[in-house]
Amino acid sequence: MTVTLPVRIGLIGGGGIANAHLTGYAAIPDRARITAIADVNPEALAARTAETGATGYADFHELVQDPEVDAVDICLPHHLHRDAIVAAARAGKHILCEKPLCLSAEEATEVREAVEAAGVTLMCAHNQLFMPAVAEAKKVIDSGALGTVYEVRTTDSFHNDFDPSTMGWRAHAATSGGGEYIDTGYHPTYLLMHLAGGTPVQAFAMMSTHRLTFMEGEDSAQVLVRFDNGSVGQLVTSWAYDAAPGTDRFSVVGEKGSLSSDGSTLRVKLRGEEEQVIAHEPIDTFAAEIADFVTCLETGRRPLNTEAEGIAVLGIILAAYESARSGKAEEVLSV
Repeated sequence: MTVTLPVRIGLIGGGGIANAHLTGYAAIPDRARITAIADVNPEALAARTAETGATGYADFHELVQDPEVDAVDICLPHHLHRDAIVAAARAGKHILCEKPLCLSAEEATEVREAVEAAGVTLMCAHNQLFMPAVAEAKKVIDSGALGTVYEVRTTDSFHNDFDPSTMGWRAHAATSGGGEYIDTGYHPTYLLMHLAGGTPVQAFAMMSTHRLTFMEGEDSAQVLVRFDNGSVGQLVTSWAYDAAPGTDRFSVVGEKGSLSSDGSTLRVKLRGEEEQVIAHEPIDTFAAEIADFVTCLETGRRPLNTEAEGIAVLGIILAAYESARSGKAEEVLSV
């Protein structure tokens, strides 16, 4: 089911992350335009509608019924994602959803069933997959240059200046789904899976709270993941501290060589050959993600990550949280 350009977008949630999404749409005004916005905060809604000229709704259930909307872009707190996805799918709207897709196996089942029944396109907003270094690394891996992939590592850590007055819904497990790991840690998890190229089957994790003691969840996590193709992934993520200087953003080791990247420069070292260094200019990954979403709706091409990948990433996260509680490796449930 393709969509005629320009795609008419209904933005659901006008908070902070919506700024990055609105910038992305503004970069392609001939291909997409914001026609509706929903937000429960009257002041935020008034500001966003004044900014865009879109129709405003206090309830996203009303927005998804708007005939002037082809697709929705969900920028809500984590605990509201499932309800918005299901409502949009049942209304026949295509969906771009910020991470995480949802918060539990039960919610994932509802999301999958709603999207499949409606036949709509859902794209997970996994913006880091659009980093040029990641795209180049994936080409190298898929070409077979590294041979069988043995190990993948990802890191996403920074010193977060959250405090109790600014953390909002992220401070509470009921609304965030956990702590840092299901939030910022979601990024290195989907990147790990993307580069490993397999289905996750088992996870082992240690969660820590080093500095942000006022939040209910962890502020740091270390996670090991085994995939069905035999590769093993390791990730480190934190709001408590910056990664040590020289730490790779991601790396992959295979039978024939390895690659690594700080997020911009990609280094590829095949056994017996000179190292290749490929530099990339930084790009707006949110804008690239949004442009790709519009292209998928225009052409009918499958997004890089649909609800299938979103559910698999959630499976890793839920298994990691269970592992942190049990102290042993846990199976990744498939939905």
